Amino acid sequence: MSNTGNNLTLGEAARRFLASLSAEEAGERQQDVNRFVRWYGRECPLAGLTAPEVANYAERLSLSDTDYARKLELIRTFLVYAKKEGWIKTNLAAHLKTKKGKTRLPPLTEQVLPNTTFLTRQGYAELVSEIAALRGKRSQAIEEMRKAAADKDFRENAPLEAAREQRGHLEGRIKELEETLKSAVVIGEKQNVTTRASLGDSVILRDLTSGDEMSYTIVSPTEVDPGKGKISSVSPIGKVVIGKAENDIVEVTVPAGKLRYQIKQIKRS
Repeated sequence: MSNTGNNLTLGEAARRFLASLSAEEAGERQQDVNRFVRWYGRECPLAGLTAPEVANYAERLSLSDTDYARKLELIRTFLVYAKKEGWIKTNLAAHLKTKKGKTRLPPLTEQVLPNTTFLTRQGYAELVSEIAALRGKRSQAIEEMRKAAADKDFRENAPLEAAREQRGHLEGRIKELEETLKSAVVIGEKQNVTTRASLGDSVILRDLTSGDEMSYTIVSPTEVDPGKGKISSVSPIGKVVIGKAENDIVEVTVPAGKLRYQIKQIKRS
């Protein structure tokens, strides 16, 4: 295929982009780049993508997803690479911007509890464990700063600057976790008679086109972890699955058409 991008499909462009990265980098980016590709269709001509379509992708990603900014940045990297290789003529990455949510009247629950964070029991325990580990690292960072400061030549004291930067990151994350735990509400155990998917459940979906099966755990936006299959309850898939029962068919609308899944199994948390 020509490297001008005139005949290059979105799927082929993504394959070449991932092949240009190290194994570790490709692993970090593959899921999100492939999600972007699937949104428009693998056979979609790369040169046919327009700025409004790319901007629309950013708008459709959940603003409440804690991974929102990172996902956009990964797609920007892919589009910048495509421009650099001459596959596209315009800088489409510039149109993949983080959008501010429109002003709206919040639901009653948000009005009463505006800062409440709903967590699964496992999610709460993981945050407690993380903050304990970070506090231990903070003590270590303080000790490293003390040792580095013993060197009186502050002009070229790289270890001291590194220790200060590390402590700054730790303090920021600890504060963020403290605020989350302070406002957290742990969702209760579910009754076994319930047969519909809800927050904290794991679901197995079968793609009705390819036959592939995938497993996800529906969690709050705070607990999202793509590497562990944890998706937000406000993500495109999360929103259509919640409230549905086993064997129900759900649809996710994307530019390439509709992705249809059957809920094969719902597992209680």
